[in-house]
Amino acid sequence: MRHRTLGPHRVSAIGLGAMPLSIEGHPDERRALATVHAALDAGITLLDTADSYHLPGAEPGHNELLVARALATYGGDKDGVLVATKGGRGRPADGSWTVNGDPRHLKAAAEASLRRLGVEAIGLYQLHKPDPAVPFEESVGALRELLDAGKIRLAGVSNTDVDQIRAAHRILGDRLVSVQNQYSPAVRDSEAELRLCAGLGPAFLPWSPLGGISRSSLDGPSGREHDTRLGAFRAVAQEHGVSPQRVALAWLLARSPAVIPIPGASRPETIRDSAGAADLMLSAQELERLNSAAVPVG
Repeated sequence: MRHRTLGPHRVSAIGLGAMPLSIEGHPDERRALATVHAALDAGITLLDTADSYHLPGAEPGHNELLVARALATYGGDKDGVLVATKGGRGRPADGSWTVNGDPRHLKAAAEASLRRLGVEAIGLYQLHKPDPAVPFEESVGALRELLDAGKIRLAGVSNTDVDQIRAAHRILGDRLVSVQNQYSPAVRDSEAELRLCAGLGPAFLPWSPLGGISRSSLDGPSGREHDTRLGAFRAVAQEHGVSPQRVALAWLLARSPAVIPIPGASRPETIRDSAGAADLMLSAQELERLNSAAVPVG
């Protein structure tokens, strides 16, 4: 497993997005734990969760508790594992995804996440999404207070634009270590944010990194145009004798040294396949072919 830099940490070049283990269609606990254990066995040391990853209307934190149980029951080395969680979103009974960036809510949510994860301080805590009803600087200010209080060790933001990333960096400085935006072969709207991270320092963690190749529950409808355009990923995969998903993740890694994809998985074999992307080297000609095939920005 190759590694990349996330703040002061060296983490695996591929992370695990644990959301599918707790939302609609999630596996039973035995398979969910086996999936996290398979990720750890494959050398993955970045686990991404959130307090809102649970069934609609259920108690917050199902996914955080699951990740904590998986680590507690893992028999191998876990000293280098970084757990990243997020606060600021909710899942009411209607299945929607709400936003709450009120500083009081974020601080209380971080305290609850800390207890569920069973740690003295959260390794990486991220604002899940800016709240249009709350000044962004106030939400990020809550992260700064959590850092100063020693409740969290590092901070990140998610679903943010260039101006918001710059604002967060002004407030947090080098303690802003991650930006988590949607980015994939089919969704490249965060190209400018990726470039900014590469220059500014935070790692760029694409969520739903297999969009157009595989589906996430947060993705919109997939159109025929995407399927046709992204056929090059399947063709390159066939030439290498690997899955299109593995090629997509290898393509993402080649976009920038700042990129650390966090593909979701609900089966051990899926995350083992994704982990293999770290060792898949694509040629310059293949990358040019895939860059041309990926859906253009905008």
